[in-house]
Amino acid sequence: MRQAVVEAVLDLAAIVPPGRVLSYGDVAELLEVGGPRLVGRIMSLHGDAAPWWRIIRADGSLPDELMARAVVHYRREGTPLAAPATGPAKVRMAQARWMPQDKEFTAIERLRHKVSEATDGMGA
Repeated sequence: MRQAVVEAVLDLAAIVPPGRVLSYGDVAELLEVGGPRLVGRIMSLHGDAAPWWRIIRADGSLPDELMARAVVHYRREGTPLAAPATGPAKVRMAQARWMPQDKEFTAIERLRHKVSEATDGMGA
């Protein structure tokens, strides 16, 4: 896994505002790298260096062992949560999914450019 891709994923996680989230697939699409599994792998290996609770599964969850820790952050940040009848809480993706504005897209485009420069001809 290229270091530039790891850094871009972590940098994008840091841009996501408190109370908002992106799915692993959203991150892959915004950065034009790999797919949800690659982003999930990066977050599992390196996520402690970023606000990991803001990058989650498309269904609004995280692995069970992380969800309890994440809920503490979600409540502090005001992230919309759904409490299912059974199991751990989930993020309400429809309300919490972050939609970048122009200035954030500029920062995302810089990250995407760094990744493409670093991976040109090498694959991500």
